[in-house]
Amino acid sequence: MDVNLIFKIAAVGILVSVISQVLKHSGREEHAFLTSLAGLLLVLYWIVPYIYELFETIKKLFSL
Repeated sequence: MDVNLIFKIAAVGILVSVISQVLKHSGREEHAFLTSLAGLLLVLYWIVPYIYELFETIKKLFSL
């Protein structure tokens, strides 16, 4: 795993939390929820290949 991925995840978290707070205070709770959901999906899109690689490694380890 690359350190840049951790920084990108942190940046998305900070950005999503700020945007969500601004939207909540302006009375747009639905948009704040959709923003949080979009941030979660983006991070999952980045992380899923690493999770797949982890499971493949574990499968190779125990198939011996």
